[in-house]
Amino acid sequence: MTGTLIHATCIAAAGRAVLIRGPSGSGKSDLALRCLATAPSLLLPDPARLVADDQVMIERNDSQLWASCPASIEGLIEVRGLGIVPVAFTGKTEVVLVVDLLPRSEWPQRLPDPPAFAVVAGLELNSIAINPFEPSAPIKLLMALTLAKAPRVS
Repeated sequence: MTGTLIHATCIAAAGRAVLIRGPSGSGKSDLALRCLATAPSLLLPDPARLVADDQVMIERNDSQLWASCPASIEGLIEVRGLGIVPVAFTGKTEVVLVVDLLPRSEWPQRLPDPPAFAVVAGLELNSIAINPFEPSAPIKLLMALTLAKAPRVS
């Protein structure tokens, strides 16, 4: 397996990971932080853990995509106004979802039809667009991660 470093943030819950993509300053780390702080509940029974913030190493193995963190930033997340902060983290995890962040002024489709997909390293992954500053954004992201299907070869 050969890895590729990408600009994204990655979190995981229940052994499944999500890549959060967007330009610098779009809210990737902030959304990840709010997901990490979301307590388990009947809707979301598993706590989220950081895989990597800002730089994610991805590796494709057949029909699976794996995310991990460069050793130099393992367990660290940027918290705007505080700096780089240590948080609970997990190691290499299979990616099953891509979240693309919308600008603050845009809202996601109410009922996307058909469901969206993103191609990463030649694999088709479930994909959703989220306004990261919407109050329900962390819950939507974690629910989408729970519901995501396995990747398909593109």
